Amino acid sequence: MNDTDRQTLSQLLDRCLQQSDRLLVQKTKMGNTEAYLSTVSLEWLSDRVQFAAQLPLFRQKIDPETLAIVPDADTAENLQQRPLDWSRQAPLTQYLATRHTHKFPALLAVLSPSWTDDPKAPQWDKEGRARETAAHFDPLDRNHSLGLLSLNREIDIFALDGQHRLMGIQGLMELIRTGRLEKYKKSKKTTGVAIAIDDPYQDLDRAYLQTLPQETIAVEFIPAVIQGETRQEARRRVRSIFVHVNLTNIRLSKGQLALLNEDDGFSLVARQIALNHPLFKKGRKTKDRVNWNSATVAAKSTVLTTLQALQEMARVYLVHPFPHWKPTDTGLLPLRPDDEELKDGEKEFNILFDYLAELPSYRQLKRKDTPELRRFSHDVGGGQGNLLFRPVGQIALVQAIGFLVYKKRLNLHDIFTKLSRYDAEDGFSKIDFSSSIWYGILYDPLRKRIQVSGKDLASKLIIYLIAGQEDEFELIKLKTAFAKARTMGEEQAIDLSGAWVNPREIELPKML
Repeated sequence: MNDTDRQTLSQLLDRCLQQSDRLLVQKTKMGNTEAYLSTVSLEWLSDRVQFAAQLPLFRQKIDPETLAIVPDADTAENLQQRPLDWSRQAPLTQYLATRHTHKFPALLAVLSPSWTDDPKAPQWDKEGRARETAAHFDPLDRNHSLGLLSLNREIDIFALDGQHRLMGIQGLMELIRTGRLEKYKKSKKTTGVAIAIDDPYQDLDRAYLQTLPQETIAVEFIPAVIQGETRQEARRRVRSIFVHVNLTNIRLSKGQLALLNEDDGFSLVARQIALNHPLFKKGRKTKDRVNWNSATVAAKSTVLTTLQALQEMARVYLVHPFPHWKPTDTGLLPLRPDDEELKDGEKEFNILFDYLAELPSYRQLKRKDTPELRRFSHDVGGGQGNLLFRPVGQIALVQAIGFLVYKKRLNLHDIFTKLSRYDAEDGFSKIDFSSSIWYGILYDPLRKRIQVSGKDLASKLIIYLIAGQEDEFELIKLKTAFAKARTMGEEQAIDLSGAWVNPREIELPKML
């Protein structure tokens, strides 16, 4: 294209696009549905696009407060939408307002002119079939692939996929226009402290916020009705599109999110440890020791832990020296720490794992594989039943060490001197035997499996073993919880010698 042609085309497009009720779109077609892809400003999207629950079809079927569809036989048949979760608005708005690298994927929206919900409108023939499509497209090329889409105010637009993105964008516009945004529970009941531009702790830049309304986002528009469809057929098609979009949109696992997260300091530190520490580093003869996807470790797996567990270990350990890495409110997104802080966090966490790697249990990895060390005695092939080869046991231990280091001010050398001696005496092994203090806490003797719910009690018990408990009330609580964990029936508990006794007779184990 030469400069003259380019200038002529530019002038023609400028003339066409001067009308605010038109968008330049690319026409697409998959199956029997035509769609129109374009970009709009965040401000335009917030003002023009409504939630799917506001479709005329549901205006007698929605909760006026939450805008969630009230489920009944009619709505279940017409369109299945997930209920709106208003607790997500503040985190999404905060993400847009504070992250200069923010990005939302395209929204899928339905164009619904007023006639589509009026069976007596002239656009329907005698058989109840549409005489035209509910989208007016003026092609600009021979192939009818590029053109102008009419979007005057008589056409309602509803977000079919991307309702929570829309919610976040609307929250951003409210924050910019009013200076504050309330935080909500799922049911749109206010909770916590509102996000306010003037709050110095919110880290909001007023000048930067003013640039956001004109940012653009992609939207794909589909017509509510296609020429030749009945209203029932149109409803079924729209519902089918929604279901298909959600079925083919596979959510990332927590492990994958931890792997990809570039903002959460705990995730970043955990990832570096998983990739670089000798305990996890994959060698020529060493199989991968980190499960990067799943949150669990199978009995036969050769991995030592999971990335998700390492992230949780980083959180419970480093939250003490770096409390600001954790968002101030549940649901809000973390801010990426600066590089120096990340280096300091990695250093602290790396030192911890240097000590952990020297525990007798982990030193066995030089001659034994993880399944043998992880399996319980009653599993096929038998094993050590070592809690240090279970993610929940690893988290409980690191959580306790973090408390001892940063709250009790003990040094790692003294802590691991005691832990190493305890480990050498099989203190972390054979947890499926009643002689183990972890029996009933991290091992469920009735179901014969690991017991995740005992993590916090296990952590408190490790703290007690190493540093004791000076608070008499807390000591009584710990003893009561320990006795309850070993109680298998009414007035029947198993002590560390394997004898059945009254729960009141259960004593805490000796300190290390």
